[in-house]
Amino acid sequence: MTAMKYYVSNDGRYLGGWDANPPPGAIEVPSAPDDARQLWLGDSWGEVPSAPVTSLDIDIERDRRIDAGVEFQGLLFQSRATDRENIAGAAQLGFMAVVAGAEANDLRWSNPDQDFAWIASDNSLVPMDAQTVVAFGKTAAERKQALIFAARQLKDMEPIPADYTDDKWWP
Repeated sequence: MTAMKYYVSNDGRYLGGWDANPPPGAIEVPSAPDDARQLWLGDSWGEVPSAPVTSLDIDIERDRRIDAGVEFQGLLFQSRATDRENIAGAAQLGFMAVVAGAEANDLRWSNPDQDFAWIASDNSLVPMDAQTVVAFGKTAAERKQALIFAARQLKDMEPIPADYTDDKWWP
């Protein structure tokens, strides 16, 4: 019986062990890696170098944060694209109601038969007068804008920090 031999590709990626007929072009190495993420560096196994962070990576993190929710008056509210559209629409209606004379603490500014409320991420109903809905819309828009500008600052760094997903870089 033949002893197991280990092989890597030309770029150092582990291909596996064979006792006969390794893949064409495979290079024999003295041992298998401890971790599949390791590369053969010519004389030993080492870590796969991480790819540099790109603007696309920043965009993905920015969008994840934009969609992750917005805090308003100590509560978290959903903020995916459709949620932001709904918030902006409600804020616009609230603004029109304020211009038309809706008073603070009037929860029936939108419908005279029902108090206006928004659903928080925890599914609680949050009553809001027209002025509060306008402030809510402003907060959501400002949050998105702050994340967009934070992403821009990260993209302008040379190099972009490897820990770009850390909260320290984001508002």
